[in-house]
Amino acid sequence: MNFELQKSTAILERSPQVFDTLLRDLPDDWKFANEGPESWSPFEVMAHLIFGELTDWIPRCRIILNNIENKNFTPFDMTGHKKLAKGKSMENLLDEFSMLRKKNLEELRSWNISESDLNKTGIHSEFGEITLHQHLSTWVIHDLSHINQISRVMVKHYREDVGPWKRYFSILRSE
Repeated sequence: MNFELQKSTAILERSPQVFDTLLRDLPDDWKFANEGPESWSPFEVMAHLIFGELTDWIPRCRIILNNIENKNFTPFDMTGHKKLAKGKSMENLLDEFSMLRKKNLEELRSWNISESDLNKTGIHSEFGEITLHQHLSTWVIHDLSHINQISRVMVKHYREDVGPWKRYFSILRSE
């Protein structure tokens, strides 16, 4: 097992700064670019990340760690971020994400999670029994995959503008 809590939180605590550096004060065509129908723009990804901070990562950790009978997770609403984003700017979302992540990591650290805690389980509606270390690993990968997604969307925004150099960028040849 490669998972280590301290190494994982090192990524999780840096994510807000990565998103902020990449997205703050950009023109709208960068913030709202997407890869086509049913895909998310960087703006939607940020709203999704906030929704996860509110409803997924720490709430599910609590279910796993608490001595409660019902260990079932509430299914994640993949459209819940849409309502949350209404009337907000990218800058609002970046600030909110940073604040929520800081708060969530403070709570996570306050639990003083032990090695045995990492093997405690909860019940996912699709996957069945999952451990705390799997859930926390997924949180890290979730951040990294959305950093990758935003970068990919932004790269493809200039797909046609690079002209013949397109052949040198595998990310532009992936279709």
